[in-house]
Amino acid sequence: MISYRNIFKLALIVTFIIVSYLVFSKPGNYPVTFQHMDKVGHLGSFFALSYLAYYAFKPKWYILTSILTLYAILIEVIQSQLPYRNASVDDVAADLLGVGLFYVCLKIYHMFKYGSKGKAGAQSIKSGELNGKSAQVHSKADN
Repeated sequence: MISYRNIFKLALIVTFIIVSYLVFSKPGNYPVTFQHMDKVGHLGSFFALSYLAYYAFKPKWYILTSILTLYAILIEVIQSQLPYRNASVDDVAADLLGVGLFYVCLKIYHMFKYGSKGKAGAQSIKSGELNGKSAQVHSKADN
């Protein structure tokens, strides 16, 4: 049986290939329907990469953010060497904004799913911790 994690891993690989193709290929005659449309593409691409990587591997936030930051910078370094592309710090900012937006959405999702404390609060309540301290339940036999 195929697990959800494996589906997310496959989707991540496919998305990574598509994003890489789009950012390194020679730009075509794409219609520009509004100003800064490319920045929205960067934001959406990195939001999707964040989403898929999170559900494929469940990495710590700083590991995923570091890897995607390196990928964003690598894209711009390579684009600076391509005669038909331009490097832009604004593209890296849009990429990181996509990663940040994913984590904001994830936090909001956890708040609605687990209550105001988010996932950590729900887990600590399930494990018997209240306000960071272990709850101790004493029966009459313990006294």
